[in-house]
Amino acid sequence: MRARSALILAALLAWPGAAPAVTATIAEGVVYLETDGRPGRGPDEPGVAGVLVSNGRELVRTDAQGRYRLAVAQGQTVFVVKPEGYRFPARANGLPDFWKHYFPEGSPPLRYGGIAPTVPEHWDFALERAPATPAHGFEVLVFSDTQVKNLRDVDYYLRDVVLPLAGRHAATFGTTLGDLVNDDMSLYGALDAVTGRLGVPWFPVPGNHDVDQDATRDEDAGLSWRNAYGPDTYALEEGGASFVFMDDVVHLPGQRPSYIGGLREDQFAFLEAYLATLPPERLVVLGFHIPLFDEDGRETFRHADRERLFTLLARFPRVLVLSGHNHTQRHYYHGPAEGWHGAAPLHEYNVGAVCGAFWSGAPDAKGIPDTTMADGTPNGHALLRVAADGSYALEWHPARVPQDDPAFTRAMALHAPRALRRGAYPSYGVYANVFMGDDGTEVEYRIDGGPWRPMRRVERPDPRLVLENVADDLAETPRGYDRSPEARPSMHLWRGVLATDLAPGEHHVEVRARGRWVGQAAASTTYRLVEVAAD
Repeated sequence: MRARSALILAALLAWPGAAPAVTATIAEGVVYLETDGRPGRGPDEPGVAGVLVSNGRELVRTDAQGRYRLAVAQGQTVFVVKPEGYRFPARANGLPDFWKHYFPEGSPPLRYGGIAPTVPEHWDFALERAPATPAHGFEVLVFSDTQVKNLRDVDYYLRDVVLPLAGRHAATFGTTLGDLVNDDMSLYGALDAVTGRLGVPWFPVPGNHDVDQDATRDEDAGLSWRNAYGPDTYALEEGGASFVFMDDVVHLPGQRPSYIGGLREDQFAFLEAYLATLPPERLVVLGFHIPLFDEDGRETFRHADRERLFTLLARFPRVLVLSGHNHTQRHYYHGPAEGWHGAAPLHEYNVGAVCGAFWSGAPDAKGIPDTTMADGTPNGHALLRVAADGSYALEWHPARVPQDDPAFTRAMALHAPRALRRGAYPSYGVYANVFMGDDGTEVEYRIDGGPWRPMRRVERPDPRLVLENVADDLAETPRGYDRSPEARPSMHLWRGVLATDLAPGEHHVEVRARGRWVGQAAASTTYRLVEVAAD
């Protein structure tokens, strides 16, 4: 279809930070059904009606013939909101083909390239028929912070996470919630080749380590990421749910810290327009990098932006927020204190990192670092299950679980002292780090098959990681490329007191946990009571 060039006022398209007049065009194209397997629209490939197309601010729907018309300004990206029952064809690099940049003037010069002068030859987009969503719902692979800094880390990612999953999952698509790399965006190609082995469309969001650090303003800080992955804010629809993936890193060049969580005006415009198309009963899943809750008592996501976001979401009783960034894991429930006034708290799942603690710690027999996170969570990935009725479930899958160790399972890891003096004051504990636990999780323990007793949730460092810290401190040379992180209080750690008035010898400790995100899980360990003669 033809494209007419024109000069219009920046205010007309409200492109943030643009000059008084910007190069603009009218994008006219067709969203069509790909059937012949050849690039471009064939004569017998029909248009698809009712598909949403956006320039990052406004949304239009295709007509009965699949046609749309949309104003586009220099620096914008036109993309399709994936409709139910369809999927995007893959680009040459395996990523979903659903966007076109309009950069006739190119972007500012940046270390990692930004976006070269680009004008699409046409504005058509292809869709393919997707297999029907199973009656029980569908699954999504949820990654966060692969954060590779070199090709060695890419190899860890391949061997530790991707190869054990490839061909063994049933996910419809996947996402990485930011920090794909650790500032080196030349690694995107190698990283994408590994992720592509999972065999599903991948929809990432940028993180603070995916920004152009040499950009002099926030509007330009995501250009090299966008060159690789397309729009930094977009949506897709699957199985009765709507997913909105958004860049929430506000670049603050020359300041410390150099970023904060927040959203731009064009993102709010897109989100408001898109949410207006949805019925209130629909499940809305938002994917961010920086969490919406504050960390360490400081404003880490702009409160005004969070309240504005919550206002837009207020009419939806089913909202799930997914975030990354922290290299720990927790469930957070937003309420009036954060500006959420829904009938029920808004659930945010802050997903643990694929890279764990930045690929640090002592290596195992395969040379892969231990990389346990600072709260004691093993590195790995999450799985989101969405049911046909709009309900959802979440799981955490550690990348590695020791074989033949009943104290370390896929759901929890236990720590207890090996030996105690028989008759000592009972002040020593068994600890259970229940990786997906929250305030509603019930954790109990029993000793030698006795009565079950509740364990108490405590916010303190996981002793298992404290032991790694001590081993690192005592080592004469580094045990790995980087040492394990300093243990910090965990939000999903429980403690039970070990009895010391039992018979001498070994005693068996069982722990069981029940909860919405945990299901039912169990682990066990032992400790010994030893007679020690008094002086």
